[in-house]
Amino acid sequence: MGLNDVLYDPIRHNNWATGSLIRFCLAQNLTAEQLEITGVGTYGGILATLDHIVRCDGSYLRRIADRPLEYVDSEPATDLETLGTWNAEAGALWEYFLTQPFDVERVIVVDDNTRGTRAGIFVAQAINHANHHREQVCAILTGLGIEPPDIQAWEYAWETERIWDLPAPAAAADQISC
Repeated sequence: MGLNDVLYDPIRHNNWATGSLIRFCLAQNLTAEQLEITGVGTYGGILATLDHIVRCDGSYLRRIADRPLEYVDSEPATDLETLGTWNAEAGALWEYFLTQPFDVERVIVVDDNTRGTRAGIFVAQAINHANHHREQVCAILTGLGIEPPDIQAWEYAWETERIWDLPAPAAAADQISC
């Protein structure tokens, strides 16, 4: 483990969940029309919302890691494959970030130089923002009659062996009683 142990699982889960949702949508062979369908209260269609998640995550990350992510300032992605690549780029930068000292109290100037915020807020926002919008994509998928993937932290834990089954307890007859 590195310097930012407490951030290890939340950050990795966040990137994994976005990547898992992108891969799931790719595997569904959704049509262009399906990728544009919105739902009540959603950011936009599936592609637009996933693009929003990945770009914002990259924007937050490049500010706290002080490293470039070129795609953040590029045109919106036109396909899920591109988003998968961008999410993987962010994942690699998050891994770098996890190995570096992180001053959560460092001030970062935002909103066209009109506000300052603490660097730690960017980590909180990255995780909360992505969770919020991933649920919107899952709602759209459900509306299409497609059961979305399980992208909760528990599923991440199973896939990354951060949770496991313990051996069954010994039978009562094998236990010593006093």
